[in-house]
Amino acid sequence: MKYSRTLYQFSLILFCSVLLFSCSKFKPTDAKNNPTNALERARKNVEEGRGVSVGGLFKNKNTNYEFSTSNPMWRASLEILDFLPLNVVDYSGGIIITDWYNDDQNNDSIKITVRFLSNEIRSDSLKISVHQKKCSANLNCKINSIQSRVKEELITSIIKKAAILENELKKK
Repeated sequence: MKYSRTLYQFSLILFCSVLLFSCSKFKPTDAKNNPTNALERARKNVEEGRGVSVGGLFKNKNTNYEFSTSNPMWRASLEILDFLPLNVVDYSGGIIITDWYNDDQNNDSIKITVRFLSNEIRSDSLKISVHQKKCSANLNCKINSIQSRVKEELITSIIKKAAILENELKKK
């Protein structure tokens, strides 16, 4: 009984230590490269972008973020869908949702959702959903997800445009 309890405690300590130390990578540092004064060390961290300073919050930094402009899939999708009113455009979430669109010939409207699964220019990097809203004369509407030719045409058009944009980006 005493042996099993000791083994249990040892395995619990070993498990906890492995769990704690596996979360971070050990990076050996050289003392001569790091200041010993806490204020100097904090200033160095802020300069390297690993911290925040109160003074830095109010400075006007002229940084150049090229989030969506450097992603050909994102740019191609926006260019292909430019004729539709956009409802949600979230680059960090990787989604574009259009507003309901109809061509005034009937009471049917469509809504397109484009989800980016990857930045690679491939057909499986996009997930496109097309929803159709059919309304009767008394404004009783039904919304259904549909499998239509529009979905395949959008994927093909976006992939082709993204390939063209990436080639232009490589030439620059």
